[in-house]
Amino acid sequence: MTRRIVQILATFITNAYWLFPLGPLGIYTGKLKSVCVPGLNCWSCPAAVGGCPVGAIQNFLASIRLTWASGQYRFGLYVVGFLGIIGSLVGRMPCGWLCPFGLFQDLMHKIPSPKYGIWKPLTWIKYAILALFVIILPLVVVDEFGFGSTWFCKYICPAGTLEAGIPLLAMRPDLRALVGGLFFNKMTILILLLIWMVVTSRPFCRTMCPLGAIYSLFNKVSLFTMHWDKDACTHCKACEAICPMGVSFYETPNSLECIRCLKCYQACKFDAISFEIKGIDQPGLARNQDRRPASLS
Repeated sequence: MTRRIVQILATFITNAYWLFPLGPLGIYTGKLKSVCVPGLNCWSCPAAVGGCPVGAIQNFLASIRLTWASGQYRFGLYVVGFLGIIGSLVGRMPCGWLCPFGLFQDLMHKIPSPKYGIWKPLTWIKYAILALFVIILPLVVVDEFGFGSTWFCKYICPAGTLEAGIPLLAMRPDLRALVGGLFFNKMTILILLLIWMVVTSRPFCRTMCPLGAIYSLFNKVSLFTMHWDKDACTHCKACEAICPMGVSFYETPNSLECIRCLKCYQACKFDAISFEIKGIDQPGLARNQDRRPASLS
């Protein structure tokens, strides 16, 4: 229950503005929106109090030509530094503990149904999405004024459709006249993903999420790191069976796909899985079964 409580608290904290029905736009637009949250959470969600780092990266790249032309040399170091610090500390752990859309996928997967895995080559798609839709297209494809578009948010992001598009249309009838093919395309993506979430654990995280792709690059170098004791391991595959990302821990202890949810650590009965914080002398850290929480999920 520990991780689930943290996930719920993180979701409520990043969506804590419950006065949004009183606002003229139906969303919070205060100063906190200039601060990014660690998980994927749409800026336009009515209750959101912070910005999405993926949206912030796109906005910076989309406006870079315009700002440079006006003599404002901004490099978006805040967003890059924010993600770099988090990634350097804990790698992809925010995906497993702090992301509202990650929590939503976990809950959807609890719906009874046949369960299936994911063909591993599909996990590389998120890096292509990061490169193309988050970086290249916003930077290269611009209008006559030199301003680009937030391609991932506009054409793909299912979190934006679920957290912002649907609620805003429900709250503001005046927006319904603007609904067109673009919205229906994003609804199609969302519906297909909803079905996929039921039968497969975290399909969006594993195949499409650019934020997860960014954090994953730090997994092998972050201060928080996972360890595998090959002498204690019996290859019972209990860790693989319980992993929401389909990771075989005994093959890749700090896999790019690992979200550090620690479910594998809890499932291992042979003390073959441990974790540590680099630079801190903690002998036997996380190796004593008596220290383990009753539940992390």
